[in-house]
Amino acid sequence: MIVWDKLLKSFQYAYAGIIQTYRSEQNFKIHLFISVTVIIIAVILNFSALRMTVLLIVIGIVLALELMNTAVEKTVDLITLKRHPLAKEAKDAAAGAVLVFSIFAVIIGILLFIEPLLKSIES
Repeated sequence: MIVWDKLLKSFQYAYAGIIQTYRSEQNFKIHLFISVTVIIIAVILNFSALRMTVLLIVIGIVLALELMNTAVEKTVDLITLKRHPLAKEAKDAAAGAVLVFSIFAVIIGILLFIEPLLKSIES
């Protein structure tokens, strides 16, 4: 029973982290809105299981990176109250990770959507 209690608690902590990030981070809200919109369009275009799987993996990575970026920023803020070049570098690197993958996510999205969009225009 104790194992299940710990497992349940870990899910509650994770859920709380997602909700807190949603409430406090504008970029997470933007990524989530775009993600839901893209999923709806993919459903309308009748994406294959493979296309939908790739799309969901990419979306999951973007959202997970945004959560990690928030964790790095909050941790750095906790460690130092004053501006420090290393704190800035850590925050910038975490934000850069989100940006790099987001650029690749857009490219992957274009590759996933171009054929179904062209087919829908033709018919």
